[in-house]
Amino acid sequence: MRKLKLPEINLKAFKSKFKKNLHYLSEGGFQQIYNRIDQLGIKKGVDELGIDKFIIQCAILAAGSGAITGIGGVTSMIIGVPLDIINLITQQFRVTLAISYYNTGRYEIKFADFIKIVAASLKVDTGMAISKNLMEEVAEKLLLNIGSKTAERLVPVVGAVIGGSTNYLFIKRVADSLRNPEQTEKVIKI
Repeated sequence: MRKLKLPEINLKAFKSKFKKNLHYLSEGGFQQIYNRIDQLGIKKGVDELGIDKFIIQCAILAAGSGAITGIGGVTSMIIGVPLDIINLITQQFRVTLAISYYNTGRYEIKFADFIKIVAASLKVDTGMAISKNLMEEVAEKLLLNIGSKTAERLVPVVGAVIGGSTNYLFIKRVADSLRNPEQTEKVIKI
């Protein structure tokens, strides 16, 4: 039987890239992703599908990029991980906006209020003002959640199952943490 050998990962380079990505997200990456989301389209999607089906749709879209990232092992990860991270954050943002709309009836949310909801869903202290520190904490939690199963995606095909299921469950957990109406209303002072 042939042994499968995983490639070695340069931790120093990984830490450097992690810090660079953390800085990028906290310095405007979240805002760029948020600005590209059609909030009226989310409202229409929730009205047509219902909140549960909308959440499942977002989870499936997140699972798709996770599966694609892991299908080819190292080769697909090199290209796929950045795209997977952007898609996963986008789906998390879409779910957060959908649940906020479902709970409050408001579909247009300012970015400052929105990021507080995201922070609350990730168990980040939302008492602090929107600042570089809050944005960095949110970025760090997101990247840690997203990157926690990256090594398992190195094995072709098996990595697709792991990547897809990890992303799917991540979106479902975010939705579950926000399904409580008090959670959203506590953060957005209506």
